[in-house]
Amino acid sequence: MKETAKLNISKSLALYEEAITLIPGGVLGARKPGDFINGEYPIFLDTGKGAKLVDVDGNEFIDFLCGYGPIILGYREDEVDEAVYKQIRDKGFCFTLTQKFQNQLAKKLTQIVPCSEMSIFLKTGSDATTAAIRIARAHTEKLKVMRCGYHGWHDWCIEMKGGIPKKFYEDVYEFQYNKLDQLEELMAEHGDDTAAIIMTPFGHPNHKKMEIPEPGFLEGAREIADKYGVVLIYDEIRTCFRLAMGGAQELYGVTPDLTVLGKAMGNGYPISVVTGKKDVMMAAESKLFISSTFFPNSEAFIAALKTIEIMERDNVLENIWEKGKWFMEKIQQTIDKHNVGAELTGVAPMFYITFKKDDTGAYKGKRTDFYTQLIRKGFFFTPFHHAYISYRHTKEELELSLKAIDESLHFIKDKYQ
Repeated sequence: MKETAKLNISKSLALYEEAITLIPGGVLGARKPGDFINGEYPIFLDTGKGAKLVDVDGNEFIDFLCGYGPIILGYREDEVDEAVYKQIRDKGFCFTLTQKFQNQLAKKLTQIVPCSEMSIFLKTGSDATTAAIRIARAHTEKLKVMRCGYHGWHDWCIEMKGGIPKKFYEDVYEFQYNKLDQLEELMAEHGDDTAAIIMTPFGHPNHKKMEIPEPGFLEGAREIADKYGVVLIYDEIRTCFRLAMGGAQELYGVTPDLTVLGKAMGNGYPISVVTGKKDVMMAAESKLFISSTFFPNSEAFIAALKTIEIMERDNVLENIWEKGKWFMEKIQQTIDKHNVGAELTGVAPMFYITFKKDDTGAYKGKRTDFYTQLIRKGFFFTPFHHAYISYRHTKEELELSLKAIDESLHFIKDKYQ
């Protein structure tokens, strides 16, 4: 199989050279070139519509990153954007006091999310996870936290410890997804001093295969939380409004005390929420302080209300599950055909293609070559993060993507045979 020609990304690279003189690292976080493949991926994008992106050099891509998750419907979704424009134009969105849409969205969440009785709205996932931990500590008057999964960039949870004193995270202990015995051991030692167990109810660790919960894992964590009187928190930033309208807690039938939501709720507009049981949430009334000038801004509330309305009206998740299930089945058939060590994990709305580790380290080269071929062909996946299906992905776009995956695996097979 012939290698696909390299993209022209000269404008992206020129902007990046300028950016590194203005911004540390040029761009922030998981958008740095090293988090993709250096020299192959665009660094700056220009436009997006539906399930497609165009970079500053004019290269067009069918996108499976969905803005790292927030785009559940599609880019520039007309109904959502028009609702926001109308609010900004006719009413305004940033005031000293709160607008009524806060109440409307909170009431809607109580209808959708199993644990939701009261809510606090914020802007980012890191805001929400950190607020949830503060609420749990205030409610229980305990200190320690057990964590499983990625929960944002704040001091208590980020893996890179530069600039963070040890005392800010020394009471936070990590256990692995589906390893209930690890949680049991930690709680046997620290349970009486533990305020919260925070976990992703669906396993989507960074840079690793995705995992569905093994029988008894979520139920066991719930039982342990009850046994020690700690607050069970689900980090559903990626999974709510994607695995089910009520998140993984609805899909798997195990209800936490608190949950944090974000990403898909506003189809790209900045909003997150801590929502949960009233007796726990009420700690935020008088025992702690959570505030921001921008938390009550109504444009994101409007976007979330309209996004949820569309998702319910148009059976968006049913559509995504149907397309995603078909797509994953076809991907697996392609993987089986080529037998180059590729692995497919996840569920229909969010999935990941990785490569089996081997003693020679060839899997790293296969991974790089596979995703290089895909981006050159115009399909925006990444080696280091799972993919998403959006409502606006068409059957034709998925069929084109399957062809590209097939050709890219064929290239790997020829190169590494």
